[in-house]
Amino acid sequence: MKIKKVLVSQPKPASEKSPYYDIAQKYGVKIDFRPFIKVVSVSAKEFRQQKVSILDHTAVLFTSRHAIDHFFTLCTELRVTVPDTMKYFCLSEAIALYIQKYVQYRKRKIFFGKNGKIEDLLPSILKHSSEKYFVPMSDVYNDNIKNLLDKHKIAHTEAVMYRTVSADFSKDEDFDYDMLVFFTPSGINSLMKNFPDFKQNDIKIGCFGPQTAKAVRDAGLRLDLEAPTAAAPSITAALDMFIKENNK
Repeated sequence: MKIKKVLVSQPKPASEKSPYYDIAQKYGVKIDFRPFIKVVSVSAKEFRQQKVSILDHTAVLFTSRHAIDHFFTLCTELRVTVPDTMKYFCLSEAIALYIQKYVQYRKRKIFFGKNGKIEDLLPSILKHSSEKYFVPMSDVYNDNIKNLLDKHKIAHTEAVMYRTVSADFSKDEDFDYDMLVFFTPSGINSLMKNFPDFKQNDIKIGCFGPQTAKAVRDAGLRLDLEAPTAAAPSITAALDMFIKENNK
């Protein structure tokens, strides 16, 4: 069966130069963008139950833009005024620049790593080892940051400030796709929640990342396309090759 309509479970690209649009034009395929998941703040009540005081800390360690949004959103709800002396440590420059949405950007109080990994940010943290770090987390996280900071005896506190939930589809929404593309295990969980009677049949499923691939198989679904690979390091490269071969 030829692929004519694809659902990519991500927000619509901000730029019209996205490779997805090139694929759509090249093969005459319609590509829709519809996130299966969304990120929401925990309530002020839920945060208080963790018995953590933000103002007991002198630095914040941000792992994503979501962490920034929900940190400042909750601070507003909790009526916490973040002092101007607070320092911010970010996994990447893109995350650091995003802070400008909420606070004035000053190099002397904003630090970032080059490759998006906590190990790359560690030298900056060690230079400021006397700070007490607050780490806003998702409800789904690993202990990599905690273990690394513990190892170097850096004072820190983690707290859950946001969570990933299913984005609900309305009953009158069309769901007539020849291919679905996923990026997280949560996206697969959302598919099964929204469509408990889902039958894959000829629908192709593609994914990015080994954890998402495992989630597809654990759900009893057939995985037709998996990225990254040596030949296709990105999902768009993999999708291009897959549609080209499938639609011969």
